[in-house]
Amino acid sequence: MPNKLYRENKDYKQIDLGKIRRDLAKKASLATFKFKPITPGEQWIHITSPELTAICPFSDYPDFGTITFHYVPDKICLELKSFKLYINAFRDVKIFHETLTEVIFADFLAAVKPKKAHIIVNMNPRGNVKTVCEKKFKC
Repeated sequence: MPNKLYRENKDYKQIDLGKIRRDLAKKASLATFKFKPITPGEQWIHITSPELTAICPFSDYPDFGTITFHYVPDKICLELKSFKLYINAFRDVKIFHETLTEVIFADFLAAVKPKKAHIIVNMNPRGNVKTVCEKKFKC
């Protein structure tokens, strides 16, 4: 017998990811700058933001977490202020943690075109459950 008290997610479906990405691009697109290495070897860049916030699609409560990027630039690096504004644009987006990881990584890969990249989305526990999502590109 289903629990009649639990009504969250009754008819919820994830909003189209293309729409989310288009809306984010209008609000806060990721900016870049040219990069040219002058010494041999791979330069890994690590970027962390402890202020990732999105909305839980089930409860409408905010989810909080930390996002970390590790990447080897090819010819372009990520501009940090645009990254901050982009991450802040998720504050009103209803999105699953796994989908959040996919959207951010897709936008990052499209903007920066790195040689290698690794994203970690480490969400704070809520309801005694913790989620960490990772995605790698050519690592």
